[in-house]
Amino acid sequence: MIRVLLADDHQLVRMGLRALIDREDDMRVVGEADNGTQALARLRRDRPDVLLLDIRMPGMDGLELLRHVAADPALRAVRVVVVTTFEIDRYVFEALGAGAAGFILKDTAPAELARAVRAAAGGDALLSPSVTRLLVTTFAERWSAPTTVDGLDTLTGREREIAAWVATGRSNDEIADALFLSPATVRTHVARAMAKLNARTRAQLVVLAVRAGLAVRS
Repeated sequence: MIRVLLADDHQLVRMGLRALIDREDDMRVVGEADNGTQALARLRRDRPDVLLLDIRMPGMDGLELLRHVAADPALRAVRVVVVTTFEIDRYVFEALGAGAAGFILKDTAPAELARAVRAAAGGDALLSPSVTRLLVTTFAERWSAPTTVDGLDTLTGREREIAAWVATGRSNDEIADALFLSPATVRTHVARAMAKLNARTRAQLVVLAVRAGLAVRS
């Protein structure tokens, strides 16, 4: 059973999400919060598998909440999915950089919402290659000059290369084909790069690679 916490300051949105989730056989809502402070308390008390999070909330907003989650080892297993009315904006980008697993739109189809919750609970990426490429294209200009990324100097040459490929939106299989490696080898390098950069999710690795100015060499 996938345990889900809802954090949104609009009661109607929470009601809609609860109705959609509770009708699924393999998931249930274990709590709700209408602000970040309340959500953090419920996370620590209820330890859900997935948090559906609105970024814009009164008091402690979703970005600050994400930073608390990332800093708390007890909450490391919680997968955060941003629920937004915008496809891509700077808040979504910053949320992914803070450790969110991905994002979905508030008007998404019920089946897509359920799929996103299952994917998050299973540790899968919630960003399709097309969305990843759009994300990078939209925000790469904000970091036209590379910024310091903690742990970047600990990456091997191959790990830097793989991280750059991840930021293009390619899957592990596609990266393996391009570099004439096995998918298992690519997965190992991705996992090591994530660990060294303290990236909780593949989406966060994308953001860090963009900020660091990593680029695929032609």
